[in-house]
Amino acid sequence: MNDHQTKKAGGKRLGAGRKSGSGVYQEATTVMRVPVSQKAALSQQLSRYARQQQQRKQLDSPHAFTQLEHPIQAIALPLYQSKVPAGFPSPADDHVELRLDPTTYLIDQADSTFFVTIQGESMIEVGLMPGDKAVVDRGKSAVIGDIVLAMIDGEFTIKTLAKQADGTPKLMPANASGRYAPLLIQPPMQFEVWGVVIGSFRRFR
Repeated sequence: MNDHQTKKAGGKRLGAGRKSGSGVYQEATTVMRVPVSQKAALSQQLSRYARQQQQRKQLDSPHAFTQLEHPIQAIALPLYQSKVPAGFPSPADDHVELRLDPTTYLIDQADSTFFVTIQGESMIEVGLMPGDKAVVDRGKSAVIGDIVLAMIDGEFTIKTLAKQADGTPKLMPANASGRYAPLLIQPPMQFEVWGVVIGSFRRFR
């Protein structure tokens, strides 16, 4: 018996096969028997589930939805007319152009406004960074070009509202890295715009 005949054929090879989480459903799968009459319905459901798993990678779903406290108390802080690249403007009264209420500046309609916390980096090129608080107004009607809070198949995302060639909506990321693709809204996807992002804010310390 030669060396070729003594080598064992087949068997599991270390590192072979599909990597966990890399398939259509992004998780391990199994084999099962289903009624013939239910095959089409189950296939459709599985296709929808696979699409949702792929979408979750693009959504960067925001979290920590926060309502405004009522009643809102007015705050008047000095707004300096001096424009400086760094440092602090002169505190002299003649440099104060007016007094600014940050609540009034950020909020148009208190009853329809809430905050959400940005998660992920899909919108960094419009200044929305992870941890930022986005100001969302449900009372405004979204138009093409607005940054919106949308729901796709039960998942929230913040993207720029655009439209496809046939007029149906699509949601555009603002990140040139190539990690995020446009989200094309197609049947039977469930899609709803929940509000328009009218501003944002963050703390540094």
